Amino acid sequence: MFKLEPRPTPSTTLMLASPLVALAITVVIGVLLFIALGKDPLAGLQMFFVEPLNSSYALSELSVKATPLILIGLGLAVCFRANIWNIGAEGQFIMGAVFAGGVAMRATPESSSAIWLLVLLAGAVGGMLWAAIVALLRDRFNASEILVSLMLVYVADMVLSYLVYGPWKDPQGYNFPQTITFLEMTRVPKLMTGLRMNVGVGFAALAVLILTVFMARTHAGFQLQVGGLAPAAARYAGFSSRRALWTGLLLSGGMAGLAGGLDAAGPQGQLTPYIPLGYGFGAIIVAFVGRLNPVGIVFSAVLMSMFYIGGELAQSRLGLPKALTGVFQGLLLFALLACDTFIHQRLRWVTSK
Repeated sequence: MFKLEPRPTPSTTLMLASPLVALAITVVIGVLLFIALGKDPLAGLQMFFVEPLNSSYALSELSVKATPLILIGLGLAVCFRANIWNIGAEGQFIMGAVFAGGVAMRATPESSSAIWLLVLLAGAVGGMLWAAIVALLRDRFNASEILVSLMLVYVADMVLSYLVYGPWKDPQGYNFPQTITFLEMTRVPKLMTGLRMNVGVGFAALAVLILTVFMARTHAGFQLQVGGLAPAAARYAGFSSRRALWTGLLLSGGMAGLAGGLDAAGPQGQLTPYIPLGYGFGAIIVAFVGRLNPVGIVFSAVLMSMFYIGGELAQSRLGLPKALTGVFQGLLLFALLACDTFIHQRLRWVTSK
């Protein structure tokens, strides 16, 4: 029989290369999937890996999808490094959009042209407050942050639905569940005329730089990582587990809320029931494929964005179901987990006695 046994020293080179191996495995399985569905595999792969990169418009759309994934993935990486399992970034994203939309709807034509900054700040605060519920229940009652954060996603979704179907519904919106369209000064500035790429790209780049320094060069970042890798050593050193819990969740929630604010005040321009786009869940894969490293998260977010765009193109041009995007995301994650399993363990044949 076969048996998995731990390797004495996992290979660092293989650890770095495993995301590329996982991508190659995903591509191979994807080709087989296209063939099984009776579609041209080359045309299918072109939808996922060529079309999202072949024009300035495509790159602009890629940035719109990659920006929230980068921001949320960075926040989740901080949590996961501290051994805090925030699975509810999607709910924090939604509440960020709700808070940002609430501020945007109060704007008037006389409001300052810089009010969009206040809109984004409100989004970050909304995400932090939603994550604070998780931190409070874990801190005071030792509730599982996995279950609490996940369940709060559905609560946030119901809050959004209540608002857009009820008190925030546009009275001139022909009874559609949506708010008024936000005024122009509340919208996130675009970087290029005619394209949807906006200043969120700059926020994402700045967040990568700040969190790289925070995790690698600050005492607080060191405390978070030690608490995640060796809780007993952290306690012995006098590091506060409560501070790590609150810091990780508030930072993660704030990043997800900022992403929600950028989406609501950027591409959407209003609140609708369709604000939840799965970015909060997709960013979990982004964080792990990027090895919880800020630079790696950028590359994995771009790859995940290509899956989103490729799925949409395959649906419209090849007649494939929209669920294909989730299939590719899941394949990538499972391939990565399989690679990591064999990096840390080896398969050995054991003869039965």
